[in-house]
Amino acid sequence: MKEATKRSILRWIHIVFSIPILGYIYSPFEEIPRYAARVRFVVVPVMLLSGFWMWKGHVLRRLISKRSTYQDAVVRRG
Repeated sequence: MKEATKRSILRWIHIVFSIPILGYIYSPFEEIPRYAARVRFVVVPVMLLSGFWMWKGHVLRRLISKRSTYQDAVVRRG
């Protein structure tokens, strides 16, 4: 899969999971308890993780690739 396709998918996940937050903010107060737990425990973490991945994913991928290269070198020596 191309990097541009991965970024696009991640971007759309981030956008789609931000929609319920708008509903949470702008809905009448009486309706908030119905879906508050879903927003707090599913929507917000997914949105935060996708945002962090878009922001600093390149650093994490670099660390993972360095670590796997180091582990391969240790295994070859051992």
